[in-house]
Amino acid sequence: MTEKAAKKERASRVAMPEQKPEIRKRNFEEVPTGYTVAMAQEEAARCLQCKKPGCVDGCPVSVDIPGFIDLINQGDFTGAIRHVWSKNALPAVCGRVCPQEIQCEGKCIVGKRGEPVAIGNLERFVADWERENGTGALPPRAASTGKKVAVVGSGPSGLTVAGDLIQKGYEVTVLEAFHKPGGVLVYGIPEFRLPKAIVAQEINFLERQGVKVEVNAVVGRTVSLDELFEEGYEAVYLGVGAGLPRFMNLPGENLIGILSANEYLTRANLMKAYRYPDVDTPIPRGKNVVVLGAGNVAMDSARTAMRLGADSVKIVYRRSRDEMPARAAEIHHAEEEGIEFFLLTNPTRFKGDEKGRLTGMECLKMELGEPDDSGRRRPIAIKGSEFHMDTDLVIVAVGSGANPLLTQSTPDMQLNKWGYIVADPETGKTTKKGVWAGGDIVTGAATVILAMGAGRKAADSIHQYLTWGW
Repeated sequence: MTEKAAKKERASRVAMPEQKPEIRKRNFEEVPTGYTVAMAQEEAARCLQCKKPGCVDGCPVSVDIPGFIDLINQGDFTGAIRHVWSKNALPAVCGRVCPQEIQCEGKCIVGKRGEPVAIGNLERFVADWERENGTGALPPRAASTGKKVAVVGSGPSGLTVAGDLIQKGYEVTVLEAFHKPGGVLVYGIPEFRLPKAIVAQEINFLERQGVKVEVNAVVGRTVSLDELFEEGYEAVYLGVGAGLPRFMNLPGENLIGILSANEYLTRANLMKAYRYPDVDTPIPRGKNVVVLGAGNVAMDSARTAMRLGADSVKIVYRRSRDEMPARAAEIHHAEEEGIEFFLLTNPTRFKGDEKGRLTGMECLKMELGEPDDSGRRRPIAIKGSEFHMDTDLVIVAVGSGANPLLTQSTPDMQLNKWGYIVADPETGKTTKKGVWAGGDIVTGAATVILAMGAGRKAADSIHQYLTWGW
């Protein structure tokens, strides 16, 4: 191979093998099947080992990305995963669901002349390799401080705090309201994107380090924050997410056949409804399914509906493709699987039959005007563009809000006008002494890795507080 040909070849990343769309659209098995050792080392060799790596700056938890990639290139996969663990307690999760294209990979120098190094795929590779071939050895842990910390919520933010603090020598207990730990990782993200066995193994890794996990613990109902302090906890971290469903308040929204993406995905993922009747959880199934919204949750809902046997699945979104908030990879996968996109379209009311069941939806075509407060161009209705869309199942995926279950029981903790907890963006400190918060309950719905970044900052602040005081 000539030097010119080699340079051209290095401009393209090693593609990760995937299930074919016509096969995967009807099963819940993971879509990408992972790198082989040879693939991982070939991709790792594309890294330039920059002296000032932009990829690290783009990582919310500051993983030494060139460091672990260099170890992969050398064939030291054990060293590579330990390198990642020093900053990230959930690499198998992050390698699968993080938006690397706008974070670490978005700042990769290699990406300036071709495709960026596939950092997410390599992170997934070393995590999977360790799980399948590793010794099970744990990272080092500091001597016990004898101090107890409670973490409320077992999503990515809470698990990050637990992992950081257990290594710093604290006794950590994670309190989860559901019957299984994992938060949005288990109730919100489908099996075909993030297998629940992967999440369980990541949590087991934390438990083996000493983290205690208590399920069916609804803080704010079964126990208050003040009672946690009375039980001997010296600090509390709130990582409860923002899982309150939002609807559009349109006429006919109470018809049978309209439900939130939160309920739909929780039934399918956490409660395994896709295995019904082998499991006891039913789930509404439609032939002509419409999903309202165009974020990752909408893509997950649409792709789940297709796998549950729908004849057609449509994404209805009031803006254009350029404004769609979902990851490009998720949009691409949805299109490959036959999901239809009705862009610049907005529902105005729902129609039903005499039994109160959904039969269709009235819509308006839209055009884009000037940018709104979000920076995206505001959709404006086109007069006279009304049309009807047949549907027997609508899944509303237009965002979520702060669940007031915990905050209503804590009147001495400040909230903003939307009901989210007010916390210092650099430390996670709330207005209640000894209480920190981070992730979606502070920022509103965001990404897994941003929630983890908030957890990392809060864990450092908690450590400082328990060492030197508030």
